[in-house]
Amino acid sequence: MPNPQEKKGLFQFYPHNLWWLGLTIVSIILDQWTKWIATTSLNYADPVPVLPFLNWTLLHNYGAAFSFLSDAGGWQRYFFTSLAGVVSVIFVFWLMRMPKNMKVLPLAVALILGGAIGNLIDRVSLGYVVDFIHVYYQNSHFPAFNLADSAITLGTILMLIDTFFLEGKRNQQQAK
Repeated sequence: MPNPQEKKGLFQFYPHNLWWLGLTIVSIILDQWTKWIATTSLNYADPVPVLPFLNWTLLHNYGAAFSFLSDAGGWQRYFFTSLAGVVSVIFVFWLMRMPKNMKVLPLAVALILGGAIGNLIDRVSLGYVVDFIHVYYQNSHFPAFNLADSAITLGTILMLIDTFFLEGKRNQQQAK
């Protein structure tokens, strides 16, 4: 009889992790739906006030986060598309192999994966990422972003929490 503590092979997955892939799919659908609403309802670069610190402003991001490398000449589209594709495949394998007792790390990976794929869909189909959430305070403006960026950010924060606060506890429990 196999020992449940043994590591599984590279292509063996835990079926319970399909729930986390479901969350990934939901985040992709919400991201693409809100980008569709922004694209069909907003005029490019024309802010629509929502709150005293928030506008809906349709913008196209040809670079990475905060428009990094957006004016690099076009090669960045293929670089970021390839990078997101490779990272997404790695994250799917990682997510599907996580033990059932883990909750925060698979949530983090599912959100990062959903955000990466949401923005990847834009890069492949449009050549840019659709951004529309514009937060500001007086004359200080945060770069526009979208739900995929929000999922990536939240997932990264959760991953850091898991790494710095929860991983040590897991390791102590496994050592007992």
